[in-house]
Order: sequence, then structure tokens, then C-alpha cells
Amino acid sequence: MDNEALKTWILALVPEAVAEENKQYLTLKIPAEKLHDTAKALKESAETSFDYLFCMTGVDMQPALMVVYHLQSIKHRHVIVLKTETIDRENPELDSVTDLWRGAELHEDEIYDMFGIKFRNHPNLRRMFMPDDWQGYPLRKDYSDAVNIIDLS
Repeated sequence: MDNEALKTWILALVPEAVAEENKQYLTLKIPAEKLHDTAKALKESAETSFDYLFCMTGVDMQPALMVVYHLQSIKHRHVIVLKTETIDRENPELDSVTDLWRGAELHEDEIYDMFGIKFRNHPNLRRMFMPDDWQGYPLRKDYSDAVNIIDLS
């Protein structure tokens, strides 16, 4: 399946998705409430078989907090990027994909630690780098740390 066919397949599944221009990978922005079901369909469908989550990261788009998923099908040799976001900066939550790709567990821990996004149904969400009592999320654009003179705003 080429990128145009993949885009058509995903847009039929999630009409609200928005395809973005990207020269390297097919990139689609998926509504947060549809992300898990879309990812599950992409993994489990014989036509797509996205069996490998090779990168997952958080991005502060201020005011939104975004998560970017890079997926690959080893069988079909295609790659896509899914993006989703939450506007709620006070209590940001998205669905976990650890039930689909076990490797997402550490990615989600890191995104939680650095951006404060909680992942519903994560098996053991915790901070990875910062102490448990750390205040704030160091990769947010509005983060400031007067002790270490860090101000990203």
C-alpha cells in the first residue's frame, strides 16, 4: 500500500483526521478520542500491519500538548506518523498504547516526566529522570526553574 492508499484507508476509518504535508512520511493528525482505536486498527489490519512503534515523543505546541507516534510495518515496509493533542494543560490525559506496543511504556513514562501528560491505562506510569517530588515539567515551554536559572518562556 503506498502513502496515498494509506491516507485514503485512514481517512475512511477516521474522517476527522487531517493529513499534513511531509516529504518523508505520511503524517496524519488524529483527534485524541480516536487515537487508540485508530492505532489498534492500523496494527491489527492485515492490510496495514503496523507492528512497530519506533518513536514516540511529546511536543509543547503551546497551548496544546502533542504526542507524535512513528509507526512502521515490517511486513509491508511502510511508515506513517500519527499526531494527537490535548488542549488541557492543567490535567493533560491521553490513552496509552502500551497494550498495542509494549515499547510504548518507556516512551509514555518519559513524556509524562518531561511534559506532564498522563496516559490512561498505562501499567505503571512514573517519572523516569526527575525525582518523584519534582515540581513542573522541564520540556514545557512555560517551565521555569529559578534555582538553576532555566526559563523556557
